[in-house]
Amino acid sequence: MKLTAKEIAELFHGEVIGNEKIEVNGVAKIEDGKPGCISFMANLLYEKYIYTTQSSIVLVNKDFQTSKPIDATLIKVENAYKSFAQLLELCNKEENHHPAGIEYPNYINNNVSFGRSVYVGAFAYISKNVKIGSNTKIYPNVFLGENVTIGEDTIIYSGVRIYKDCVVGNRCIIHSNTVIGADGFGFAADAQSYKKIPQIGNVVIEEDVEIGANTCIDRATMGSTLIHKGVKIDNLIQIAHNVEIDENTVIAAQTGISGSTKLGKNCMIGGQVGIAGHLTIAEEVKIAAQSGIGTSITQVGETIQGSPAFNLKNYQKSYIHFKHLPEIIEQLQELRKQIDEMKKA
Repeated sequence: MKLTAKEIAELFHGEVIGNEKIEVNGVAKIEDGKPGCISFMANLLYEKYIYTTQSSIVLVNKDFQTSKPIDATLIKVENAYKSFAQLLELCNKEENHHPAGIEYPNYINNNVSFGRSVYVGAFAYISKNVKIGSNTKIYPNVFLGENVTIGEDTIIYSGVRIYKDCVVGNRCIIHSNTVIGADGFGFAADAQSYKKIPQIGNVVIEEDVEIGANTCIDRATMGSTLIHKGVKIDNLIQIAHNVEIDENTVIAAQTGISGSTKLGKNCMIGGQVGIAGHLTIAEEVKIAAQSGIGTSITQVGETIQGSPAFNLKNYQKSYIHFKHLPEIIEQLQELRKQIDEMKKA
């Protein structure tokens, strides 16, 4: 990638402050900037670095105003973070060339259907009646069970296991060692033991979904576990049977979602959140990290924290008092002592 400040500004409808002819051929964090690199600053916590960075160009938000002279050329854009992400995507397309063709050894059943320009890596196992769309990449050591359908322009990285009957849409990315369609955790108590309930459903993943490494999404007991379009799921996440996650919801690492819970559109779930089963989470809800959700959240756009979780502002107020709880108890004990002495008097 080699671009001038003028070309980058035109790409993002930005304004150049400085040398519009200066060129960059790499990217860097603003605190580690080097000549010939482009950085960004979207958070004012990093403003101090903009005056010392060695990067040639820095993307900033339109409303950013400098407080002292800087050496770098600035490009003011509507959203510096979003523009930098798009720039990284362009770099990735240029530098990351995915392989093509079918490598051997592997096992591909005779009844497999391939689109155009499919890549299958060595030691992949593709069962009967699998359908794989055009331009999809199946990396080495992937297992695809019977009747699995994979859409177009999808990437399945090494070590992924997709059990029978599951569906993955177009333009999805599934990272290494993720398991799609393992049995849901369903058991019926029987005297002193538990009897397994057959899990005969599947998992359906719609288009433009990304799933991190070592994540597990269980098949439904009946019907489908549903991951709707645009959902982004981090590493090390457990999604149980019959869960439904609606469009454009994002979930951070180590979160667990119990069976039959439904998450609305555009939710943001922090890391290590635990959500109980059979709940409904409204649209645009934000759940802070390490929260425990035991009841449904019905208010659209609510932000909650804690375990059990409740409204964020109320939680923060309560936490202020919680931190001083030992002192409050001491004061109460002293008051009780004084009252007892007054009673005796």
